[in-house]
Amino acid sequence: MTFKGVRFPKNKTNQREFISELKSRVNDYFTDNRISRYANFSMIFKTIAMLSFYLVPFAVILFGGIGAVWLHILLWCMMGVGMAGIGLSVMHDANHGTYSRKPWVNKWIGSSMYLLGGNPTSWRIQHNVLHHSFTNIEGLDEDISPVGLLRFSPHKPLLPIHKYQHWYAWPLYGLMTMMWVLTKDFKQVKRYGQLKLTQTQGKTYKSHLVDVIFSKVFYYLIILVLPIILAPIAWYWVILGFVCMHFIGGFILTCVFQPAHVVPFTSFPLPDDKGSMENSFAIHELSTTSNFAPKNKWLSWFVGGLNYQIEHHLFPNVCHVHYAKISKIVKETAKEYDLPYYSLPSFRSALAAHFTMLRQLGDPRYAVQEI
Repeated sequence: MTFKGVRFPKNKTNQREFISELKSRVNDYFTDNRISRYANFSMIFKTIAMLSFYLVPFAVILFGGIGAVWLHILLWCMMGVGMAGIGLSVMHDANHGTYSRKPWVNKWIGSSMYLLGGNPTSWRIQHNVLHHSFTNIEGLDEDISPVGLLRFSPHKPLLPIHKYQHWYAWPLYGLMTMMWVLTKDFKQVKRYGQLKLTQTQGKTYKSHLVDVIFSKVFYYLIILVLPIILAPIAWYWVILGFVCMHFIGGFILTCVFQPAHVVPFTSFPLPDDKGSMENSFAIHELSTTSNFAPKNKWLSWFVGGLNYQIEHHLFPNVCHVHYAKISKIVKETAKEYDLPYYSLPSFRSALAAHFTMLRQLGDPRYAVQEI
């Protein structure tokens, strides 16, 4: 299956009317309240806070002269939380172009991805181009195509080991960002170059590869080599701290993203033989996406509004600081048109639903294999 071969129908009257009405109501919200779709002061404050939570502990590691191993590990763990915060609340909006109406601001803030060991170009292709365009479509959405040990789609081959994935998946989630810094970006450079997806970001295969190589060298020199040289502890404790940082960051990031799509009530549709999907794009996003914990303001603040995943997928051109407000509009409009609007009351219930889905996807009685 190729991404160019998939088409979403535009001739279904009820669905076309829904998205037209929804867009009109959301536009009216911003117009009537005289507010911008982009970041506001609270977003700027959050950016400073998240960057500080990552960089301040690192500065203490380098120059604090602290010899206690446990304190160093604690500082690395704090960096892991800060890493997740930057990824969810800062880098994410900027690389969607919603932080500022000025492209150079989005590009500059989106480059905070380098601080996490990842590559902005690779991330935009995987997330913006593939995940947002083909949510939960097997073979196209890389977010449901992890390593073979995990099965996130009923259309993926079922292996005997998947019977236990609802238990072993969680520690594997902590390896997500570690894979960024080790192998994933290099594999994506090759794959995206072959698929000509690199061109969608205004880059060539060569420039993308050079960017990845130099940014990785810079990242390792700053984040790993400098602490080994400057911190008054043995090098192997620095390595352990680095691993702890990535494990915590990766675990948090995955636990936020996966319960938004891989839960028992979301769908995993496939195109027909001609590449046509059953529903229009907006309805597809409603059926494949779920919100969670809409009343948890602290959680929403930390995860960059990504607990409002439906709003994010329908309006990726809107900064997340507005999701809570427009979610009421989306929910009411979906109800009027008798369309699904999935939302779980808490983060705990979202994780529980994801656990249940992992178990079902590993059970032959529930698994549907259609390749």
